[in-house]
Amino acid sequence: MKYSILLIAAAIGMWSTAAPVSALTAMPPPSGDLRTAPLEFQTRTLANGLQVISLPDRNTADVTVQVWYRVGSKDDPQGRSGFAHLFEHMMFKATRNRPEDTWETLTESVGGVNNAGVFPDATWYFSVVPANQLERLLFAEAERMGSLVVDEAALTSETSVVQEEYRQRVLAEPYGRLFSLYLPRELYQVHPYRRPAIGALEDLNASTVEDVRRFHATYYRPDNAVLVVAGDFDLAQLNEWIDQYFGSLERPAEPIPHIAVEEPNPAGPREATYYAPNVPAPAVVVGWRTVPYDHPDRAALKVLNGVLSTGQSSRLFQSLIYDRRLASRAASNADFNMQAGVFTAHAIMAEGHDVEEGQNAILAQVARLRNEPVSADELQEAKTELVAALLRGRETIDRKAHDLGQALIMTGHASSADTDAMRIQAVTAEDIRRVAKRYLTDETRVILRYRDEAERPDDVPAEPTPFPVQAPVGLSDLSTAYDIVELAPAAERVATPEAGPARAVVTPEVFERTLANGLRVYVAPTRGLPLVSARLSFAAGSAHDPAERSGLASVTASLLTQGAAGRSASQIASEIEQLGAVVGATAGADFTSIHANSPSDTFGRTFALLSHLVRHPRLTPEEVDRQKAQAIAGVGMEYRQPMMVAYAAIARAVYGDAPYGSPARGTPSGLNAIALDDVAAFRAKRWRPEEATLVFSGDIDPETAFALAQSAFGDWSAPSSAEGGLKRAGEPADRRVIVIDMPGVDQAGVYLGARSILRKDASYYPFLIANSVLGGGFSGRLNRIIRVQRGLAYYALSGFLPREDEGIAMAFTQTRNEAVPEVIQVMLAEIGRLSTEPVATEEMETRRAALVGAFARGLETVDGRGSAVAAIANHGLPIGELEGHVSSIRAVSAEDIRKAASEHLDPAKFSIVVVGDSSQFLEALRRDYPNVELIPATDLNLDGAALL
Repeated sequence: MKYSILLIAAAIGMWSTAAPVSALTAMPPPSGDLRTAPLEFQTRTLANGLQVISLPDRNTADVTVQVWYRVGSKDDPQGRSGFAHLFEHMMFKATRNRPEDTWETLTESVGGVNNAGVFPDATWYFSVVPANQLERLLFAEAERMGSLVVDEAALTSETSVVQEEYRQRVLAEPYGRLFSLYLPRELYQVHPYRRPAIGALEDLNASTVEDVRRFHATYYRPDNAVLVVAGDFDLAQLNEWIDQYFGSLERPAEPIPHIAVEEPNPAGPREATYYAPNVPAPAVVVGWRTVPYDHPDRAALKVLNGVLSTGQSSRLFQSLIYDRRLASRAASNADFNMQAGVFTAHAIMAEGHDVEEGQNAILAQVARLRNEPVSADELQEAKTELVAALLRGRETIDRKAHDLGQALIMTGHASSADTDAMRIQAVTAEDIRRVAKRYLTDETRVILRYRDEAERPDDVPAEPTPFPVQAPVGLSDLSTAYDIVELAPAAERVATPEAGPARAVVTPEVFERTLANGLRVYVAPTRGLPLVSARLSFAAGSAHDPAERSGLASVTASLLTQGAAGRSASQIASEIEQLGAVVGATAGADFTSIHANSPSDTFGRTFALLSHLVRHPRLTPEEVDRQKAQAIAGVGMEYRQPMMVAYAAIARAVYGDAPYGSPARGTPSGLNAIALDDVAAFRAKRWRPEEATLVFSGDIDPETAFALAQSAFGDWSAPSSAEGGLKRAGEPADRRVIVIDMPGVDQAGVYLGARSILRKDASYYPFLIANSVLGGGFSGRLNRIIRVQRGLAYYALSGFLPREDEGIAMAFTQTRNEAVPEVIQVMLAEIGRLSTEPVATEEMETRRAALVGAFARGLETVDGRGSAVAAIANHGLPIGELEGHVSSIRAVSAEDIRKAASEHLDPAKFSIVVVGDSSQFLEALRRDYPNVELIPATDLNLDGAALL
């Protein structure tokens, strides 16, 4: 494939405001003919009604097995809202021949992943594993379809976990109630789509074992399911296994309850206002009912949504955020269920602006869509973005399988997954105007306002009154023809099939070259989808922020696309979207990463744009102020979330006033202090070729990539001297126990943290496995104890962030307030075990496999391969470490882990931060930690180690 090479004029200085003479503006626009290749799948139906989709793919060493059941939250029985979601959890319990840890043993323990999701119309279970594990996974899926163990212990455990999930996702999130509870309540009046998928706590508590068994017998049957298998397999062998394991499952005689509720047309516009605690800024949502999923107008509404809110050139962003600064966030969403669809647009207001301004601005943009056709450029941008997103989604087998399964469930035809791109490309400007006039009318719209509890008038109840929804299905409609299944004695269980021969993990060949100015260039070419990624990294992270300018690296990165010589921010956003590209920048602790991803046929222009943005910025004080305002609003929202506050505070506890202790996103005072000159000086000093790496990955050959790098950056020399050494971690500080009091929050965020190692440390790989053992996934020790065994949280994990200086090791969870002392005790005990007890051989093998599997999956995508190369190159490590990554993991012994833990993971050195309602746990916590520091959230100041 040929690539256009941009010749950038070298005479323009880095901060010149004059437009460079280049081929960039002369290159023709993309054709607009971007397409996705058809998925080459096969379908068949077993005698028992099970529908099967198979998609062989020899370009991967993995397989995904997905099972879709035609039962979702709309099917929840009367008085059992949230039942489909609860049952999604129950399906990971024991079966007749497999104990409760089946899914972790068969997936995580061999390097795979598993999860599930419940939607209004369906429930989706998926696993991705190395291809040699396929037969074992098919056996297990058939087991839980036909012989799930449902008992009191399993129901009690998962009810507790779902309740914690409810508290975390709905009650603890500032806008959780708005989008999970109140919005569906207002958009629908009688349809069961009105009920939240997660249900109500009282309904969850009312569930019985018999209810669950009857629900399984009613819906979890072969004639109500779709099995999708994609990846590296032999089709004949796959069909033989499917017949063997699924063919014997019986098709029940009882009919499946069918829901077909007709939602009445709105009688007129409606408005409602809700109040909730811990709302950082008021919000407004405007919504309309539209069309079901399998409707000809779905494509036009998706493109309309793209015009309205996809990307920074979209109308909502430009109007509400960029131009008028009414909102800190604004977006729209086109959502399509099987029996009805909705379109919503929302705004979270900026400081000094109220929801009436937001709703009027949204309605004005919708009126424009009704009254005048969108421009040709807007139309093409939206369509190209949507199709490019579909193309990126085809990088992984699990996404391909998902698209096929969803298409069959929602339309009755798996082949409709292949027509989405074609339908999007066929949308015209008149189609958009037509659907806007038909569905997004003033007569049918709903306006929902959302304000903080402190603004609630005295005559408005603190909690909305329960709203009646008569579910079409009652408990009496559920099947009574079920068997009570128990886990068979070990000697009587049918053995799980043995795994086949394993395939080695194949790492991409990496080519490298250093330009005369010191820029190191790496190329990891792969053939497959026509996508290319570029990742340019500078040694310019938050650790380089001046103490009084916290957030400078982050703001500088965010300004990348906000102005370049010859282009405004809006023009840049429009060009990115025309190219079907993703271009942006992020700043971490040590590095700033600038990335671009686009289809192959537009990558020449995309990379030209990226280099143009890096070398020829045209920034104004207004743009800097705009980005600062958005950053301050974002930080303000984070300060209302216990986990986000705890994460920021643990860094201060571990690093004190050292650079690593400062929040990477900045603080309100630090962000307020940033000026254009600060950004210019930071870029001039830190964005330097001799300290940078550039990684290309995907559908590009090395010589083309090197030529692009040389043309774009070869003549670039940094205009100032480099900064000297920096002590980023500072001196070790004493352990601290900090409680940040947020009265009334429903859950507490808990973080434990201590210094760990540098990325270049010899203990890096033992640390990787130690972290995986402790809390690196669902089957990590912390999650097994805190979630699975005790039901105290929705998750409990650990994290290990190696850096250029001393990194940080963390353990964290979000739990109900009264459980704080207990979860801290568990975390510290498990951290201590790592240095006092050797990890058992079996656990070592499973954690090694989990790490190897995650590494292999990461290499499947263009961006993933680029990130893997950059992660090594940025730290100055030999690129050969990529190829040796798997062998290094496998070489770690239990003694290596114990030694690394004993040197670096002393539980007595872990600082503790808890952010929650201290009235519910402070007294108990003080018995263990008399010197606990209590800081009211209203007094919190993250600018320094004192936190006050």
